[in-house]
Amino acid sequence: MPWDSVPWFTEGEAEHSSEVARLLAYAAFAGAEGIIGNSDLQVRALASPGSQVQITTGACAVLNKAAGGKYQAYAARLPSADSVSIAGTGASARSDLIVARIENPYSYGETWPQPSDPANGPYVFTRVISNVPKTTTRVKQVRPNDSAITLARIDIPANTSSITQAMIKDMREMANPRRRRVVRALRGVWSTPDEVGNIKYPSWEEFPQGARWDIEVPEWATSATFMATWAGLDQRNKLDSYGRLRVALGSVRSAETRFNCDWAGTAQRFTLVGGGTVSIPSSMRGNVYDAVLEGCGEPGYSGVLEADGGATIFLDIEFVEDPTEDAI
Repeated sequence: MPWDSVPWFTEGEAEHSSEVARLLAYAAFAGAEGIIGNSDLQVRALASPGSQVQITTGACAVLNKAAGGKYQAYAARLPSADSVSIAGTGASARSDLIVARIENPYSYGETWPQPSDPANGPYVFTRVISNVPKTTTRVKQVRPNDSAITLARIDIPANTSSITQAMIKDMREMANPRRRRVVRALRGVWSTPDEVGNIKYPSWEEFPQGARWDIEVPEWATSATFMATWAGLDQRNKLDSYGRLRVALGSVRSAETRFNCDWAGTAQRFTLVGGGTVSIPSSMRGNVYDAVLEGCGEPGYSGVLEADGGATIFLDIEFVEDPTEDAI
């Protein structure tokens, strides 16, 4: 019988295999594994540091690494905080990996022991893989056949029995982080050229006028990458133009990009690019803010660049959901 003979979902008295159910989970997670929400399953030191660490509530997707487990995934949840003990160190430092691991003795090729209660398990655990290389970032580097995801690595100094937050390195990844891209543009709207350079650093101005858009920050966004393009700026006043450009969104600012446009004896046009990646504070998520392209001149230089009818301005923003370490 070449097929798994009962596909999901077949009516009547058909009995579906666990493999087909895990196939459904694999498809739902798009073949990815990791935490589901960006603050799920954080590894935290105790309020009064001791020999245990706490794992916060959450959920995860875990790929089945057992033989014959291709296109299969587990969905697991931790409805209340868990804790695990961390052994103290002696004369040498040590690194331990904290993982969420599926221990299913019924999956083909697995050798985990039978649980005391087959109906209720447990079949998923927080486990400590002790004494791993300090460069370890993924469980597959030390136990490639485990159906597990990495939560954290704890780098414990010598002669230490209490774990502090500074020792815990967050290694979580999201199974399917959300992304949203927003692109805005202006083309040739300046019948009267708008100049950058008259306002000197550290002051900033909207440049060019009109390069301002209402942008809604997604409720899940933890970071954003800005890429702004000032294309076809005109240098006309026969002076060197030195200055800075950036993107502002609400209370956050991108890195500053400096421009040095030397006068070459004839009018010429320049295309400049600026931006960078910024963290989105929780207070901004779910709200609408002005995204503004800004510029200023460098002190000591009188040259200006103009946005005129031949200029085009672009703003490209990608919001991203990354694992966060929100307070618990």
